[in-house]
Amino acid sequence: MTEDTPDSLIPYDEIVQEALRAVVGRVLGEIVAGGSELPGTHHFYITFKTEATGVSIPPHLRERFPDEMTIVLQNKFWDLEVTDEGFSVGLSFNQIPAKLSVPFAAITAFVDPAVDFGLQFQATVADMAPEEHEDAENDLIESGGEEAAEGADDGSNVVTVDFGRKK
Repeated sequence: MTEDTPDSLIPYDEIVQEALRAVVGRVLGEIVAGGSELPGTHHFYITFKTEATGVSIPPHLRERFPDEMTIVLQNKFWDLEVTDEGFSVGLSFNQIPAKLSVPFAAITAFVDPAVDFGLQFQATVADMAPEEHEDAENDLIESGGEEAAEGADDGSNVVTVDFGRKK
């Protein structure tokens, strides 16, 4: 593409982002259909904007993660429910149970380190610069979670879509 390429009247970037977020929904839906048991060594890191419309997390977590949060679905999670718009799940943070509801539009990254698969999305919260924050530390890092998290950012098999809008 060149600088002379006209702006598209078709919102390709939005269509692709929506389709890739549907992958997350399908994967989570398959987990629910399989009895909420993760097959093999699969586990998921899901990053989302905490201030996005429709996100529901307890106040103490919103205070700790005012911009973005990463959760891990691995060993200790419950009540995973998936709809066309998003998912909800129960997790424990420092031994305190919490219910989170996350619309797919709020997700900025989805990684399955067991198979080096990842998706990154454009943020849907308008021009928010991410703030420094601590890791989520939900209580499920048992079978190599921290080590897997370190390898998850190596860029292997990560799909990033950026159509580079003209400004």
